[in-house]
Amino acid sequence: MDSADIDRFEASRGRLASLAYRLLGSAADAEDAVQDTFLRWQAADRERVEVPEAWLTKVATRLCLDRLRSAQARHERVAGAWLPEPLLDGDPMLGPADTFVQRESVSLAVLLLLERLSPVERAVYVLREAFSYSHAEIAGILDISEAGSQQHAHRARSRVAAERRRAGEADPASARQVVEEFLAAAVSGRTERLVALLTDDVTAVSDGAGLAKRLLRYTTRERVASFVRAGFRATPAKRRLAGGSLAMHIAWVNGSPAVIAVVDGRAVGAVVFDVSDGKVAGLQGIAAADRIARLSAAWRQHEPEAPVIDAW
Repeated sequence: MDSADIDRFEASRGRLASLAYRLLGSAADAEDAVQDTFLRWQAADRERVEVPEAWLTKVATRLCLDRLRSAQARHERVAGAWLPEPLLDGDPMLGPADTFVQRESVSLAVLLLLERLSPVERAVYVLREAFSYSHAEIAGILDISEAGSQQHAHRARSRVAAERRRAGEADPASARQVVEEFLAAAVSGRTERLVALLTDDVTAVSDGAGLAKRLLRYTTRERVASFVRAGFRATPAKRRLAGGSLAMHIAWVNGSPAVIAVVDGRAVGAVVFDVSDGKVAGLQGIAAADRIARLSAAWRQHEPEAPVIDAW
């Protein structure tokens, strides 16, 4: 390829990566999909490609759909061992964040909801809501009819809206205050205060630091509060597992407030909060090494605020 062909691809790389991340929920898988797209671009008869951006978008989307439909992905996701990979705000893979819908589409809470859609519904939702493609363009990308694209979009929006049930975007300062209060109550073991900070339909999901074969799921305020209280109780065994005494920082992950556990400048876990109307509507606890690797690498380049807890 000549430099012009490479430049055409590189001009689309960031958009393709953020598209693939929204479709797959994994930064590593998204990078693989983008690299596979590059190989297809390298092998293509590029003189016959009229609109490179559209061609690359179609190839990347179809590669992501193939991954979602693969036997391995279906088994892992159906078996309940899958969680989205968290990304520190500012990561270019998060992509467009100009509108509320775009920011919502990359939140861990919505990425989890998108798992309930079919691969085509997920692709239509992401292309339409996050990247503002027209139904005619989506039809061309997915080789479906324009009417089919509209139907898939309607079903996807309806299912996401039915599960989301949020009043709107939380004010960052207010959301941070809720997380600070929640963390203080969790560390002190004040169960009553924890329960008061949870919505009636709260849900919590954890990967058990990668030690559990299945995700740990909790519902009801009392069960979530009990899980959180146990999880934030400092013990010598937990410190040994983490590699030392932890500092707790508040940061923003996938557009949501989060508590980042850090040992010697290395992020080893994250609890991401879904805050609505001054309460916690959902939590995702992620500490498996493969899921936290990119966030940890970004954290080393990050200049965090002072920790809210110096030594846990």
